[in-house]
Amino acid sequence: MGLSKIIQGCMTYGEWGKQLTTHDIAKRIESNVENGITSFDHADIYGGYTTEADFGKGLQASHIQRSDIQIISKCGLQLPSPERGNQLKHYQYDADYIVAQARQSISNLQCDYLDVFLLHRPSPLMQKDEIAKAISLLKSEGLIKAFGVSNFSLAQIDYLSSSVEILYNQIQISCTHLEALENDHLYGLSQRQIQPMAWQPLGEVFKLDSDHNLKICLSELSSKYNLNEAQLAIAFLNKLPFDILPVIGTTSVERSRLSMEATQVDLELQDWFRLYEASRGHEVA
Repeated sequence: MGLSKIIQGCMTYGEWGKQLTTHDIAKRIESNVENGITSFDHADIYGGYTTEADFGKGLQASHIQRSDIQIISKCGLQLPSPERGNQLKHYQYDADYIVAQARQSISNLQCDYLDVFLLHRPSPLMQKDEIAKAISLLKSEGLIKAFGVSNFSLAQIDYLSSSVEILYNQIQISCTHLEALENDHLYGLSQRQIQPMAWQPLGEVFKLDSDHNLKICLSELSSKYNLNEAQLAIAFLNKLPFDILPVIGTTSVERSRLSMEATQVDLELQDWFRLYEASRGHEVA
């Protein structure tokens, strides 16, 4: 089973956000699956290394079978932690650590395996063969199904790809953050057959002043399409020819459902360019 068209980000489920109870998490898992959102995005560091375990308890308390969902997690970004002996934020990508952290995430999530395992951010010290050794072992033991990266440049991807297959790159892309489109990163991923996931896919649309061109444009199109601003932001990404998977951060079941509905919306050509122009601040050449 592939990933769902919308991925539920779980960073704010725990200590870094709403501090949902086990019951709350279980109900959100069930409701998301009912709405077609079957993929859930994690990282070992969320909640100060606690949110994966919170989710795992919720998954066990839910009526959802492990085989009906896809779980994504990330490793490699180390936060200051007396328990871990970390004095400062840094990256760690030796094979032993990658394997140990993947096993720890699987244990915390109570999920037996990860559908997708990502390296959270590139490290200047990462060694491709060391990473490849870890991923090969994890795959051979059935602990991960697919491997990817997050926030990696095309050059960094090519460096790793000579030793290990990369299927995903989780990047920042939205109607207010167009760099991955403007600098051809998305085209490069497509050429390499790497699927993009989009973190913060709504961008800064809720922080824009009411007189900002993009805010005005979103308001006008909201009436035309009977969509809210968040849905229009999802539809904007969906129009791009790169099969982008938005990772939404809301803890609201209703907002998640509306995001999923937005993946069925096909913006008219000139309406998409109206949003594009409003975001860039000038018309196309």
